[in-house]
Amino acid sequence: MFEVKITDRFNLGDKNFLITGGGCGIGFACAKAIAQLGGGVAVIDTLAEPVEEFHMLGKRFGVKTSFVRGDTAAGICIDEPLVEADWEHSQRTSNVNVMGTFWTIKLLAKHLVDTKTHGSIVTIASLNGQGVYVPVQPCAAYNASKAAVKGLMGPLGAELGEHGIRINSISPGAIQTPLLKRLEGEKRAILDFYSDGAPLQRLGIPEDLTPMVCYLLSDAASFTTGADFLLTGES
Repeated sequence: MFEVKITDRFNLGDKNFLITGGGCGIGFACAKAIAQLGGGVAVIDTLAEPVEEFHMLGKRFGVKTSFVRGDTAAGICIDEPLVEADWEHSQRTSNVNVMGTFWTIKLLAKHLVDTKTHGSIVTIASLNGQGVYVPVQPCAAYNASKAAVKGLMGPLGAELGEHGIRINSISPGAIQTPLLKRLEGEKRAILDFYSDGAPLQRLGIPEDLTPMVCYLLSDAASFTTGADFLLTGES
């Protein structure tokens, strides 16, 4: 009997991956990690161009890469206390974070089902979707939207499983990305809350998330679906 080494199960060679929002930040870190493991990477992003390093991935790791500019699944956070909440802000948060994710999953799943292709989908939820109270950042609509993303995993895991499609989410804590820079200055207290409150006493970086993402995309996670994984630097 041929024995498969555990390390071989993490290999992403001969597989291709689509990353929405992969032009920078967490998305690009995932693209780079996938390329390192031999996977081809196609990125869709609202940016006119991805970070410069993206163009070197193909040659550096011997994989196929492509970039297309377009509107994709995204995440927005509008800080508003409940009693001051604006209907349009709340609705936009839901439309972008929940429906944007839902319809991206729908379109990809339909393609996989139509082509009878097995696959793995990884979505981005959040620590904020775990019912965590953050006194320095009132953003209940955002928290609810990320809880909804997490909540999709169980039912969609069951629904898509019969087609050989796995789906899971990760729930990061505060990660140092260009988006997080908006909290510097007058909202520095929010960053301090996340870094000082975590047992590891620091903010995360995108590379803290990529090992879990690559695991969920790989054959090593062939028996893992419908789940959410906390990556928060907390116990």
